[in-house]
Amino acid sequence: MSKWSSRQLATAAIIAALYTVMSLMSSVFGLTYGAIQCRFSEALTVLPFFLPEAVPGLFVGCLVTNLMSTVGPLDIILGSMATLLAALWTAKMPNKWLAPLPPVICNAVIIGAMIAWYEAGFGPGFGAAFAYNAVTVGIGEAIACYVLGMLLLAILPRVPALRGRLTVRG
Repeated sequence: MSKWSSRQLATAAIIAALYTVMSLMSSVFGLTYGAIQCRFSEALTVLPFFLPEAVPGLFVGCLVTNLMSTVGPLDIILGSMATLLAALWTAKMPNKWLAPLPPVICNAVIIGAMIAWYEAGFGPGFGAAFAYNAVTVGIGEAIACYVLGMLLLAILPRVPALRGRLTVRG
């Protein structure tokens, strides 16, 4: 593991705080928890494409957000792990058009399964509940990542203060 500078640690902390605050803003509209969700904060999940320090920032931000979840301890663990997995995967994406895909897939599958389990257990209704929840969570995630996240990917490289700090790829 490489050493991180104070600037990178501060950036990770700022990303964690932004994720938490943006999630709380989404909860005002009832969009943060549940089968139909569109966390504004999920737009930040594209940041590992540019900034390695975004990975722990997103994980911590999601963990703090999920500590307030109405779903329970499973959301704290699985929701945070879904975000961590998505962030690590996003950091490996070869171009910006694929960068939003890992959060969409990870959240649709992991969060969709978790909500389905809460609704139906692993009984005969699990398959239908999973299909519904995976689609609804995936759509909300796609909106956050492909609309708002792609805006971030387009705008951030143009910010003069960030030039030289971003890993700009295809």
